[in-house]
Formats: sequence, structure tokens, C-alpha cells
Amino acid sequence: MSQSDDSPLDGCSRGRPAIEGDRRFTRRAFLRGSAVLAAAAAVNLPLPLRSTPNSVEARYYEKLGSRHVHCLLCPQDCRPADGERGLCRVRENRGGTYYTLVYGQPCAIHLDPIEKKPFFHVLPGTEAVSLSTVGCNLTCKFCQNWQISQSRPEDVETRYTAPAEIVDQALSLRAPTVAYTYAEPIIFIEYMEDIAKLSRAKRLRNVVVSNGYIRKEPLLDLCNLVDAIKIDLKAFEDPYYRSICGATLRPVLDTILMIHSQKVWIELVYLVVPTLNDGEAKIKEMARWIASSLGPDVPLHFSRFFPQYRLENLPPTPVSTLDMAYETCREAGLHYVYVGNVPGHKGESTYCPNCSRKIITRGGYRLESIDVKNGTCRFCGQKIPGIWEA
Repeated sequence: MSQSDDSPLDGCSRGRPAIEGDRRFTRRAFLRGSAVLAAAAAVNLPLPLRSTPNSVEARYYEKLGSRHVHCLLCPQDCRPADGERGLCRVRENRGGTYYTLVYGQPCAIHLDPIEKKPFFHVLPGTEAVSLSTVGCNLTCKFCQNWQISQSRPEDVETRYTAPAEIVDQALSLRAPTVAYTYAEPIIFIEYMEDIAKLSRAKRLRNVVVSNGYIRKEPLLDLCNLVDAIKIDLKAFEDPYYRSICGATLRPVLDTILMIHSQKVWIELVYLVVPTLNDGEAKIKEMARWIASSLGPDVPLHFSRFFPQYRLENLPPTPVSTLDMAYETCREAGLHYVYVGNVPGHKGESTYCPNCSRKIITRGGYRLESIDVKNGTCRFCGQKIPGIWEA
């Protein structure tokens, strides 16, 4: 998970899920539970360890000889021996059978504004039941949610939450969307797929916040189940991915192209890290690639970096750098460019590419006004791409 706007508790979600107890919840009880968890995190209360993670056989792997397995979920290409885990720490080889250790074990469940993901062209002003397990298949040095993304299942106390229970929670809270977010949803794909199948049957939307480091087969399966995917495009050069994220760029670009080809709504986030990926030339190159490969209507969010985890030595991103990125991409022809983590910036709002009128006004995660009607600009009738109806 990159340092975009989406965090369960301002970067700290180590503890019990925010939703727990009886399967039917009131909004007041939900928010009260979130407040209790936030208070516990703030004082760093010790939490008991769960010694034996629950396990379900993984869906994307092949068995090799000598009790080895080959994980086919992501480009990390893990081949753990008997008793070993993949790089994500949540998938384990037991006697030649590969298991996911986080199925049904969310470590964070919250009710968030959809804008927090951030999705700006998906049901603006609505809320999403948002969840995550521990684990990630990347090792980003700037991760805002490293307490859960870099943990093992046994490091965090959880309560089994069946897929149907997540759906029940969304329905009882009248949230039109389930969001898979905070850490990396790809590593709990079996759980995500089962929730998505049930929620789609109940006419709920499903959205994914991901780093995009996934193989073609599971990605196609996912595209058939969800409505929108936000990809953290962490840089537009391979050396950055290798040294800062423990990955490579090409698979992420392939993922973006595949999502777009499958007609799944996609939005991109680019965390601007001072001195590392803030060069104007590379940002311009990225903008041209997006315009030529995806078209001008894919939203691109630039997010301000704040020092934490392993990059505490760097300063916050200057707002002037974000202004440069914003203007560079608009000049390259992108219609929907946004700026995040800078309250009050003009880049929080949406402008019609035809008449230039402000059609969605935002203040942080709050929707202040919307002039999009039936997917078109109320002033000139220009079609505004996105998902506007629950």
C-alpha cells in the first residue's frame, strides 16, 4: 500500500477489527467501535498474538516436486519449500499444498468516504465498508500502513469474519460499496473474490485499491467480479520500483492496460516523493503514456508525501512540485488530474473538460457540491466518465 490518502487509522490499524460482535450493526455502534480502536492504537496497548492462523487452500498456485509449490498469484514468482511462506508472509506451503492464512481474518474494517480511497469518479459522496488483512507483496519504504502490510497473520489479533458477514454489514449500514484496501488486497484474493460474488448478488459495488502487482489469470478473474480498481503507480521508472518498492514496473503497466481493456473503471494514484520520483521529465513521459495507452479520461491523482516508515529523512512534498505535476499532466491532455493530501487545493475538485466549469467541489473527503447529472455535465451536457449510480 502506498502513501495515498487511504489509511484505516492515520497509518495505525494494529488491533481488532473496528466492526465486531453481533452480525447486525447500527451506524452509532460502528462508529463507537472505530473510536475505541483508535484510542487503543494511540496509547499502543499490547495485543495478544494469534498463535495458529486459520488456513484455506490457495487458488493460484501449482504443485512442484519434493513438496515445493509455485505461487501463480503475482510476479514475485515465489517457490516456497515445505514449511516456508511467500514474500507476502500470508501464504504458506504445508506438505506441498499452498494455503492462505488470512481468509476471513480482516485486521481492519471501517466505514469510509469513497473519496478516501481515493475514487473521485465512483459514486461521489457515498461511503464504503472498507477492509483489509495483514500482508503485502511489495516492501515500499514509504508505506503509510506498514504496521499491517509488513506484518504476519500471527502478529495481529483478528476475529473470523465470513464473507456473508461483510455483505450484511454493508447492507445494514446502507453503504453501496465494499472496498478492499489499506494493505494489499491481492494477497487475500480468495477472501476478496468470495465477498465480491456475494455482494454483487446483493447489488453492491466492489472496488479495489491495489499496487497492481498481479498475474494475468487472477487479474482477469478479479475484473469479472469488481466495478473499479485504483492502482498505485509508484513511479514511471524501473530503478525506483526495484530500490524503493521491491518490485518492477512492467507488470504494473501490464495490469493497468489489462484493467482498461476489460472495461473496469480505473483510477491511478502517483505518490510524489521528493528527490526520488518528482522529476518533471518522467512525469511528462507518464502523462503521455496514459493519454496514448488509456485515453485522456482516466483520472490521475497526485498525492503529497509525508515522511514516515523508512523514508523519514525526506521532507514533505513541496506544494509547488504538486502544482508542476498537475499542470504538466493537464497540458499533456489528461482531463481529470487531482491533488491529494493538500486541503483546499484546486486539484481536489473536478472540472468539465468541455466548458471548464467546476462540476464537483470537494473539501478533503467531503463532497460540497456536484453538478453531474446522469453522467453528464449539468452545464453543457458533456459526458463525464465514471460510475455515478449505485
